[in-house]
Amino acid sequence: MRSLWLNTLTKQGLYRLSTKRYSTSIEPKEPVVKTKSIPGPKSIELKKQLDSVQATGTIQFFADYEKSIGNYIYDVDGNILLDVYTQISSVPLGYNHPRLYKVFNNEQNLKTLINRPALGVFPGKEWPEKLHSVLLNIAPKGLNKITTMMCGSCSNENAYKSIFIWYQNKLRGNTPLTEQEKNSCMINIPPGAPNLSILSFKGAFHGRTLGALSTTHSKYIHKLDVPSFDWPIASFPEYRYPLDENVAHNKKEDEKCLSEVQDLIQQYASKSPVAGIVVEPIQSEGGDNEASPEFFRSLQAICKKNGIALLIDEVQTGGGSTGKFWAHEHFELESPPDVVTFSKKLQLGGYFHNDDFIPNEPYRIFNTWMGDPGKVLLLEEVVKVIQEEKLLANVDVAGKVLKNGLLSLEKEFPHILNSTRGRGTFLAVNCTNTKVRDQIIGALKLHGIQTGGCGEISIRFRPALIFKEYHANIVLDRFRKVLQAI
Repeated sequence: MRSLWLNTLTKQGLYRLSTKRYSTSIEPKEPVVKTKSIPGPKSIELKKQLDSVQATGTIQFFADYEKSIGNYIYDVDGNILLDVYTQISSVPLGYNHPRLYKVFNNEQNLKTLINRPALGVFPGKEWPEKLHSVLLNIAPKGLNKITTMMCGSCSNENAYKSIFIWYQNKLRGNTPLTEQEKNSCMINIPPGAPNLSILSFKGAFHGRTLGALSTTHSKYIHKLDVPSFDWPIASFPEYRYPLDENVAHNKKEDEKCLSEVQDLIQQYASKSPVAGIVVEPIQSEGGDNEASPEFFRSLQAICKKNGIALLIDEVQTGGGSTGKFWAHEHFELESPPDVVTFSKKLQLGGYFHNDDFIPNEPYRIFNTWMGDPGKVLLLEEVVKVIQEEKLLANVDVAGKVLKNGLLSLEKEFPHILNSTRGRGTFLAVNCTNTKVRDQIIGALKLHGIQTGGCGEISIRFRPALIFKEYHANIVLDRFRKVLQAI
């Protein structure tokens, strides 16, 4: 079976390239759309089959991942789309990257994949070395500890727990846990289950598990019918663009929102003290909403002043698409954030922190898997490729072409587009309204460009790190054709 697999890869020309630098020459020259509509007939049929056992309301089409390559995703109907959405920003090196094939050609790595451990109790002998050489190698500066998880939601969920435990430990000092604390937590009342909160921002998205969902405020459909904690929600800056023409307004937005944060901390002090603040470097699902470096530096100062933790959620922004490995590096913070969560491009989830956020007792932050060693092996190779091929520099170059092109389209079609923004290839543009936005996304797909929406009126661009200048020009050319037809 294994030899058959390798033969298949060799036929595709991928396995034999696995030790070489990636070349986009193995990609299609351009997108190709063969069906009159997407999803095509084969996708529609597969959707009917899946619908008998699973909800399918979110499915756009069925992909052919054997054929997908580089920046291009193939669907089962033979359509070839230039993918600037990349599985909601979770594919770092495109599809079927040759270097990733060799990871599990190694027999030891293959055994790691097959024998997935309960990492909290039975980690493999190579686990400490992998944490040091892979994850701590990319850790945000100043954070020397890592807690691994599986996805973005569970990363934030457990990070919140770590913050609550840290906060209570500060209050408790060196005093041992009391019987009252142990007993009361079992029936969900203080002091064992304290009334604490995490402050979040309007427009934020931090996940769909119960705690994370209480800090998610991007779309009602995520939250409807699900109980939520009464935690404080602050306004997030609403900037006008271009930034250099709206400095005064945007500065007032920063000041207004920061003042609101401080007010909310005081308001909740008596009923549900704020233990931490969670914030995205760029609000992604909520509409690619930005805030200035000054805003984030001031937010950190508020946290320090009030003795609460700052959690920066890098689930979507982490991994290089803003031109830096961690988007918060752009902010030049006075000191490291207290906690940084990650997932998506990094293949597994988790959060970086320091010693203060490690509970004194075992099993307080715990689940069966606690991450996945197989995903760390993939991440190890991803990081090597990023460094060896200088992909962060590539992101900056390709991002400038794409952003400048979007700004040009905005000037050419001011009645349709506005507010181009973002860093690196992590970009977005606003449309006149939701209907026009959705119309454009659908038309782009029929022109061979797979993108996605965010917020109410935004189109977001999330290409892989191997996205080049000429890919950007293909996107811009087809985007212009779509806009001309509206």
